[in-house]
Amino acid sequence: MNTAINEIQEVSLAFRHASLQSERKRITGIVLFLSFFAVLMFIRIFVLGSAMSRFGLLVVAILIISELGLLVTVNGAAKSDGDIPRAVLYLGLILESLCPAVGVAFLTSGRLSSDYRPLATPWVLAFFPIILLSVLRLRPALCWFSGVVSTIGYLAAAHYVGWRFIAGTQGFTATQTAVLYFALCILVTGFLAGGVAAEIRTHVKAALRDAETRAQLRQVEHELQIARSVQQSLLPKLRPQIAGFQVAGWSRTADDTGGDFYDWKRLPDGRWVVLLADVTGHGIGPAILASVCRAYSRASFNLRDNLETTVRNINQSFSEDVPEESFATFVAVVFEEASNQVELLSAGHGPIFIYSFTNRSFQLLDAQTLPLGILPDMKGVQPIRIRLEPGDIVLLITDGFFEWENRAGELFGTQRLAEIVGRYSDREPEVIIAELYQAVLAFSEGTRQKDDLTAVLIKRDDFS
Repeated sequence: MNTAINEIQEVSLAFRHASLQSERKRITGIVLFLSFFAVLMFIRIFVLGSAMSRFGLLVVAILIISELGLLVTVNGAAKSDGDIPRAVLYLGLILESLCPAVGVAFLTSGRLSSDYRPLATPWVLAFFPIILLSVLRLRPALCWFSGVVSTIGYLAAAHYVGWRFIAGTQGFTATQTAVLYFALCILVTGFLAGGVAAEIRTHVKAALRDAETRAQLRQVEHELQIARSVQQSLLPKLRPQIAGFQVAGWSRTADDTGGDFYDWKRLPDGRWVVLLADVTGHGIGPAILASVCRAYSRASFNLRDNLETTVRNINQSFSEDVPEESFATFVAVVFEEASNQVELLSAGHGPIFIYSFTNRSFQLLDAQTLPLGILPDMKGVQPIRIRLEPGDIVLLITDGFFEWENRAGELFGTQRLAEIVGRYSDREPEVIIAELYQAVLAFSEGTRQKDDLTAVLIKRDDFS
């Protein structure tokens, strides 16, 4: 609710700024038109010797000065993020609308008959550009008001110079009906200007909302990039130096941020632990939960507890924070340097790939317990011990790899994954992971990556 209100306020403020900018342009248009009108009047009077009244130049000059005063008010409103006072708006509009009426009533040539004076004067033409320029105020009511005031002013001026809409013995004369026709045209012009102003106002507001939305999206994208940078910075950057083992990890999120993480660290007793976790979903929410899970893991593995107790502690802490219907699959591998055994405990993460270099065969291990966050307590969980010979591999990998589909809807699958790892098993861990990713990418045939990809490969060296 508050977000919606803020968006409306932002659009309203932006529209106010746009209205003030449009009002500046309207005033500029009025001043230019009046200046042009005054130049033509000057030429007619002083060059061509027309009988037009010279006081017309004074009337136009007064209106130009009033418009410039209104411009000062508009600039002040723009600087203070305020609005133009309603009284100032309507007063200026009345002056603009009645200026041509003053010209019709007092500044037309006296040589014309009273019937023709409201028609045969350039002042009547000034009504139309003044009304049309009111469109730039983006307020239909002001356009209608301008049309009504101009119509009343014109009819009053026509009546002042002698026009009467009274039928004679021969009916209405051409001049009688022409004045009324002009008045109706002025009135209709005001209402047409109001309709145009309403349409422009709608489009301006829509454009401002669109611009605001795009600005918000750019801000969100910027923040997501920052979140991605932070998340990527939490991943290990260098291969750990562990006697008898080669370890490498790699991750690529489906969105700007993801719910996977991997980590490794040396424990207080000299052993090493390698971790991989996959929080349900991908995006900013799972990324936060992944960071929480990583923090609990780092804190828990600083203690000297055994693997089962440590994972139970991580699960208990994580369960208190994770929302309903969310969880994380988690696997930890603990081993000593220059050892031929690893201890492994998987909480819902599987399958785990164990490759035998001697037999050129794969073994898939299932999880030993439920994922983190499902139940607050883990009981009776027993890690498994695996003996590794030189060249053997333990591959911890998220399901984004083998569940990536090609255009036919076929999964990459665990069998293809095992073939790629076996084919490059004599290479370094980083190379094996890179070849695996390239194979999945080629198999996908350009389909979109729907899930995060994370892999950690532990390979035993020949250290005998």
